[in-house]
Amino acid sequence: MTIWRRLSKREKGLVALGFVILLLLIGRALVYDPLVARMRRTAEQLELEPQRLEKNLRYINRKPEIMANLDKARADLKTLEPLLLTGDTPSVSASDLQRTVQEFASRGGTQVVSTRVLNAESLGTFTRIPIQLEVSGLIDQVAGLIQGIESAPKLLVINEINIRSFAIVGAPPRRPDGTSALPPQNLRVSLTVSGYIRSQPVVKESAAGAAKAPAGGVKASPGLESDLRPRRPREE
Repeated sequence: MTIWRRLSKREKGLVALGFVILLLLIGRALVYDPLVARMRRTAEQLELEPQRLEKNLRYINRKPEIMANLDKARADLKTLEPLLLTGDTPSVSASDLQRTVQEFASRGGTQVVSTRVLNAESLGTFTRIPIQLEVSGLIDQVAGLIQGIESAPKLLVINEINIRSFAIVGAPPRRPDGTSALPPQNLRVSLTVSGYIRSQPVVKESAAGAAKAPAGGVKASPGLESDLRPRRPREE
């Protein structure tokens, strides 16, 4: 107060003016600028709202087309059902695939040396079930096996094929004119054949196990409980 009294009227007016300017700056920073920014955002949203509404209306108008495409996709999936492997699990489907390929091999006279089930691969709606088998036979027999796999009623795909050739030991066959023909070639072929099944939903075993667990906890076996029970000393 002593300093204020010593100030002249001009100095007091300058101090008051500075205080008013400071209040105006604070009011602008705390009230005016946020209000103007909010009004601008609201105006921009109002400008974009007709575009969003028009876009949503286009989607609504395309509802019959979208539903028709959905029904068509479902129908296409239904047509693929007979081409899939049988079995509810990948292991059962792999056994069905092994049996089918072995039938094709035995039908054409090809010898199946070994078969091995590979890891299943999830492809979204479907799961790929691959097996690897090694067969032995003549060129015509192996070609018949490959043709039988590709023309099977089920959807079977040969993903990989490796061929090794071995000449059959013995006298070469002769043509009707008496000349020697080329010896027959025995092929050793490694094939990776895949079939497909519908993907099964994943069931959380931890939740199912927790639901089956008893409320009182795990009980010890009677034999273990009797072994841990203290025994009385034997009287002599």
